[in-house]
Amino acid sequence: MAKLSIVKARLEKEVNGYVLLSGKEAAIIDPGEPAEKLADQLGGATLKWILATHGHPGHLAGKDALKEATGAETAMHVADAKLFLRSADRYLLDGDELDLGEMKIRVTHTPGHTPGSLCFLVANHLFTGDTLLAGGIGKELPGSDLRLQMISIGTKLLRLPLTTAVYPGHGPATSLEAELRSNPYLRRA
Repeated sequence: MAKLSIVKARLEKEVNGYVLLSGKEAAIIDPGEPAEKLADQLGGATLKWILATHGHPGHLAGKDALKEATGAETAMHVADAKLFLRSADRYLLDGDELDLGEMKIRVTHTPGHTPGSLCFLVANHLFTGDTLLAGGIGKELPGSDLRLQMISIGTKLLRLPLTTAVYPGHGPATSLEAELRSNPYLRRA
């Protein structure tokens, strides 16, 4: 049976960065600063992917340093690359699957917080960036579309099993079930 290890790192601007380990391969989701804090969690695994849930600087400030140190492939949605003048080795689309050891990372495009917001699903673990937080959603900033964000949550995330664990870009981990019960943004869902 495939095994997944998840290490959460608290980064600058209260961003959660995640190191996912499967076999001898690793992925980093939301490579903020300091990049070394994430790199130190690799434990000898080969970093294969550096993934951004969206283009806000706090969620990818360490991307280039990690790429330079490891040669891993960077990936994000093209809409955020254009909006935030970022580049990546690969531009992800809804439904893409990325190999990680014996696991697959499924990409879900969840526009709203930003036009190119992405969530990543590995088995029953969902990495939501600022699309969905424990008890809330990411701050509404210029370029955010709250209506579209709620549509993304309702039509894509809430179709997953309610036991799905949620690892947000800020704050504690939660589950879809807990959020349906207590998140004021989802009470009507």
